[in-house]
Amino acid sequence: MKKKDIITIQIQDVNFPNKAYGFVDGEKIIVKNGVPGQTVQAQVIKKRNSGIEARQVAIIEPSPLERQDGVCSHYALCGGCTYQTLRHEEELKLKERQVKRLLDQEGIQVKSWEGIVPAPSDKAYRNKCEFSFGDEQKDGDLALGMRKRMSHYEVVSLKDCNIIDDDYLKIINGTLSFFHERNVPFYHKLRHEGSLRHLVVRKGTATGEILVNLVTSNEVPFSTEEFKNMLLALPLDGSFCGILHSINESVADVVRSDEMRILYGRDYFIEKLFDLEFKVSVYSFFQTNTKGAEKLYTIVKNFAGNVTDKLVFDLYCGTGTIGQIMAEAGSKKVVGIELIEEAVVAANENAAQNGLTNCIFIAGDVLQKVDDLRDKPDLIIVDPPRDGIHPKAIGKIIDFAAPEIVYVSCKPTSLARDLAVFQQAGYEVERVQLMDMFPKTVHVESVVLLSRKG
Repeated sequence: MKKKDIITIQIQDVNFPNKAYGFVDGEKIIVKNGVPGQTVQAQVIKKRNSGIEARQVAIIEPSPLERQDGVCSHYALCGGCTYQTLRHEEELKLKERQVKRLLDQEGIQVKSWEGIVPAPSDKAYRNKCEFSFGDEQKDGDLALGMRKRMSHYEVVSLKDCNIIDDDYLKIINGTLSFFHERNVPFYHKLRHEGSLRHLVVRKGTATGEILVNLVTSNEVPFSTEEFKNMLLALPLDGSFCGILHSINESVADVVRSDEMRILYGRDYFIEKLFDLEFKVSVYSFFQTNTKGAEKLYTIVKNFAGNVTDKLVFDLYCGTGTIGQIMAEAGSKKVVGIELIEEAVVAANENAAQNGLTNCIFIAGDVLQKVDDLRDKPDLIIVDPPRDGIHPKAIGKIIDFAAPEIVYVSCKPTSLARDLAVFQQAGYEVERVQLMDMFPKTVHVESVVLLSRKG
């Protein structure tokens, strides 16, 4: 097989994340965006030790595991929902199989495997989306939506979407029309010129509060007052609690703010989990599926067991959701650590608002801040970012010798790597349960209970 050869493959299975594979003439072919049972046409890209990489060109025959209805109009172009065509029960089986395989490969010995919990709904579940401005093809009309599949530049303007509700689509359409009429250009990443970069929309599932953040370069050839008024006039089911305008002068294609101005309302929205309220700022981490988060945290509570009079560390705590749930459950004291300072401010305010006096949240990097903790924890909960726990931080966490650790993970490859370190240090994997927080996508949450031998 040579580079650029066109081959036909039947997809045998998919490894996390999104690495479908099959065999041709005894050689393993890896191709993205496939689902088990499909027959696809692909073009050879390169040869690696793990197999031959190929780019999908066309689906020749669908999989018997796929459904025929309910697929959005952008599925073939949009890079958002890889498993949209899979029947939901097959998606759950696939995700469970992927995580099991990764843990087996790392030699993780699991005492109790407790399956995967389905999401409360596989439709309109997201409470946050970061949309990109761009064009659908080079020098084409302004677009606003998700990046095209297999593209770093082109954007698909969303006209329908299964994982967000209609308010998001109305905001996209209103924003796109507003800037079309004024001929405002998007920020071109290669030429470093233009204005429009991102539109961040967050909506409280329980409260209906909507927070919008328009991110532009320092070139602003339009009236932000008119933009605000356009949004406020939209006929939405929810209601705006804040409209923000952020300036991002970085050349990197990331959603960040060098300067932020409030055009309307406030710079946070309120969301509820169980009977607790949380103030969530535009850049704070908060689980993007509110109803799914309640199921996820129910698993965490179950794994943590009776925390009455226990000292709990909540590391990588975000806005303090897990920590406050532990505090409300009767913990003697909860200490949370989070890198993003505004999230920590919100966490402490949330705790006060919820009447919880037995928890405190500290701003800083877990790697450094755990050195300041003098108490000996009865339970440590870790919910790190996608890359997992920093190798040096994991050693410091192990040194606390906590009897139990609950690890919440959004990336199974990082989880498997970190569990191998914990296992080598004398921790046993007591229980594993998965939560399908992000239906139709390649992502899955895992919750693991570790106990220290002896």
